[in-house]
Amino acid sequence: MPHRLLPLLTLLLLLGIAALVVAAEAPAPKTPAKGDKCPVCGMFVAKYPDWTAQIAWKDGQTVFFDGVKDLLVCLFDLPRYAPGRSRQDVVAIYVTEYYAMTPIRAEEALFVVGSDVYGPMGAELIPFAGRADAEQFAKDHRGKRILPFAELTPGLLQTLK
Repeated sequence: MPHRLLPLLTLLLLLGIAALVVAAEAPAPKTPAKGDKCPVCGMFVAKYPDWTAQIAWKDGQTVFFDGVKDLLVCLFDLPRYAPGRSRQDVVAIYVTEYYAMTPIRAEEALFVVGSDVYGPMGAELIPFAGRADAEQFAKDHRGKRILPFAELTPGLLQTLK
């Protein structure tokens, strides 16, 4: 009887190891400390918890931003804002979901562009976990487009100035 359980136990052990590896690659989002500054604009990020965005690096460090726009400015110009780092060093990117005010993976979010809602640095990309909320927000706040993270570009940032 025990020999019949061995394949099942082996499978469970492998699944457990795989879950640990995934957890190690995507650390949980963090909360900025009082002294954490946005590397793009220099603002103290903890003052704007509703807008916090962050990048977790593979060396365990996390850098915080006072909005999605500044996070993207950094990602699109890493030599300037994160010298010595590359996109391969990024293990997780989190943004604050607008309605829930909780961190969500940027790659899973939808962003409303061109609304009448402004963040700490003015015009901002507004993140949502689901399409229905993004569409309702865009309707209520004159949003021009809804885009996934993969479609956010440097050119788009120029339209937000």
